[in-house]
Amino acid sequence: MEQVALFFMTYIFVFILYRFFIIRKTKEKKQKKKRFIKFKKNKKTRKTKNTKPIEVSLLETKYNLDLEKIDYDKLLLIISLVSSLDITIIITLVLIFNSYIFKVLVGFILTFPVILVSYEFIGRYYKKKGMTKND
Repeated sequence: MEQVALFFMTYIFVFILYRFFIIRKTKEKKQKKKRFIKFKKNKKTRKTKNTKPIEVSLLETKYNLDLEKIDYDKLLLIISLVSSLDITIIITLVLIFNSYIFKVLVGFILTFPVILVSYEFIGRYYKKKGMTKND
């Protein structure tokens, strides 16, 4: 019972941190970019950085998703829920081992497969909903 409580507390903590530091900053950059484009008139300006998180870029390129059809805020929410779950699963599995070497090895070995499998589910979900580009 203690492990389950620790899992849920870790999940909520990681979710709040992820939403605060990653998603909120992405939304702020997107709003600044809109204001910047709105107010620039006949001035040479430097290019603004891409405001999409790397997770959105991965889903867009790998699964050919059309961001015009997708509710962007809902996509960011799904990404934050799934990424928080991934991090929590990896942390929970790493805490099972006592040896520091095993913790590091398990962390490195599990990180990429867990992330790829979870984003595979997100990509298939949006493909099933018909949110892909029609080329």
